[in-house]
Amino acid sequence: MAAICVFCASSRTLDQRWLDLAAETGAELARRGHTLVSGGGCVGMMGALADGARAAGGRTLGVIPQALVDLEVADLASDELLVTDSMATRKNVMIDKSDAFLTLPGGLGTLDELFEVWTTATLTLHTKPMVLIDTDGFYRPLLDWLGTLADQHFLKPAGLSLLTVATSIPDALDALESHLT
Repeated sequence: MAAICVFCASSRTLDQRWLDLAAETGAELARRGHTLVSGGGCVGMMGALADGARAAGGRTLGVIPQALVDLEVADLASDELLVTDSMATRKNVMIDKSDAFLTLPGGLGTLDELFEVWTTATLTLHTKPMVLIDTDGFYRPLLDWLGTLADQHFLKPAGLSLLTVATSIPDALDALESHLT
């Protein structure tokens, strides 16, 4: 099956519902036979995601910069852990190792990763599918603002349409899988 990269929060202070969402996403990826590619962290949603995938028998590939390894937040239980020299290199490796991208709720780091893969897709540097999970309207304000960018011609509608928005894990994975066949 496919290597699916999931972007999400690594904060240690999140509500349990976000950790549960991440764990269920990892488990569903594993049940569908996909390899999880993640930022290689063992905390927050990122840790719950990897734990969920492994608990359901899935394979995990983590990509993490040395600086975060030094902070002792690396997912040492990962089936494969690639250590990079920087955050920028980390993103490039994650893009190269992945067949598709899924974005869960997150903060600046998550948005940075989403916008990196989205921008490179608009430049046709890759044609890998991208899905954003908008659980409980988490990303609705951002999506509304992005719509105004398109309305004002800062973003081409074709670029906006490269990102699929789903409200559930099954719908998100169905969308990714439909683009991978």
